[in-house]
Amino acid sequence: MPHFSSRIPSLFACNKPVLARLIAPVLFAFGLSACNTSPQQVTPSAAPAIPVAKTLKPLRIGLALGGGAARGFAHIGVIKALESQGINVDIVVGTSAGSVVGAMYAAGNNGFAMQKMALDMDEATISDWSLPLFSKSSGVLKGDALQAYVNRLVVQAPIEKLRKPFGAVATDLATGHAVLFQRGNTGAAVRASSAVPGVFQPVKINDRLYVDGGLVSPVPVRFAREMGADLIIAVNISSPPEALVSNATLDILLQTVAIMGQSINQFELKQAEIVIRPELPGMKGNDFNGRNLAILAGEKAAMALMPEIKQKIKAMQER
Repeated sequence: MPHFSSRIPSLFACNKPVLARLIAPVLFAFGLSACNTSPQQVTPSAAPAIPVAKTLKPLRIGLALGGGAARGFAHIGVIKALESQGINVDIVVGTSAGSVVGAMYAAGNNGFAMQKMALDMDEATISDWSLPLFSKSSGVLKGDALQAYVNRLVVQAPIEKLRKPFGAVATDLATGHAVLFQRGNTGAAVRASSAVPGVFQPVKINDRLYVDGGLVSPVPVRFAREMGADLIIAVNISSPPEALVSNATLDILLQTVAIMGQSINQFELKQAEIVIRPELPGMKGNDFNGRNLAILAGEKAAMALMPEIKQKIKAMQER
């Protein structure tokens, strides 16, 4: 009698309907058909969209620093505020007092270093009084000490070797045209830019005489644009004309320059994206004792406009 197990293969081999009935439930459980073994087509779900970051446009920021004698210490406060917010200035242009601070800044000094320089500065180091009694010159201050002081602060570097592109604006005495110094002796250019007529003697450079740039460009916005700035932050430290409390020659001369600069400023400042006006009530152009208050005023004025500054920088970068 044959063994039972030897009959199992033959049983299934000869009885196909039985085989189908036995395996159909198993195939059904796996979602298959005994007659159709092709794989199911699964539609993949859509991947979530990844936001594409905007490409930021390169932006060159220019700083135009205006004239105003001792009120120019406010420029240092503005620079301190910009640095504290990570705003890097690419181009610096200055007129008169603005050219002094601008040269120091372009040479690589930060706001805190310049503040220390300003507070340590002895007014006598930039005031080399000539003797009108023995001199045929038309000015009171020769300006040699100012030139030497600036050159010492920039380590004798010429303008084209400073760390940031820098320009100093002066007035050609023969033509009355504004001149932008971008090469040559840094101290001499700053001296020419600061040579208030009647206070400083005109400065001779390459056989031409130059005086204070504030006569033609009190806040040199247009020159910052010429040098390639896309966005310009202008700092206006000029004081509005007011009743004189002194008949001193220096006060009268500074008042005259302030009056001349008013109408020019109204036109030129419109070309700047940002205009910072430090509040310096009652501070005269010859008030070197108020330098610390001026620095604080500049810092405060810049911080007040910081949201607007950042918004305009962002908007221009995303264009």
